Amino acid sequence: MKNLNLAVLFLLELATLAAAGYAGLTLDAGWPVRILVGLGAPAALVALWWLFGAPRASRKTHGMVRVAFEVAWFGSGAVALAVAGRTVLAAVFAAVFVVSKALALIWRQ
Repeated sequence: MKNLNLAVLFLLELATLAAAGYAGLTLDAGWPVRILVGLGAPAALVALWWLFGAPRASRKTHGMVRVAFEVAWFGSGAVALAVAGRTVLAAVFAAVFVVSKALALIWRQ
């Protein structure tokens, strides 16, 4: 079960990036803005993860700061889905994250 939870968290990481890109590409704006946000939002999230969230991050967070970072980072995926008009999917995404992260905290993953 612990390995399955780690897999779910990894898939949520990928889904967060995809949701950010999808939200950018579905904005009610011209194509240049859509492309800029559709590529820029996931790139910004990757940079944040590289700096603060990755196992070998240069400024790795710990404890409650880590939890807050992950809530904000993964929460951006749920918000992106909601902005794109996929509110049910956003709610499911958020619920899966909460359950998976709670299990990760309990299991010290």
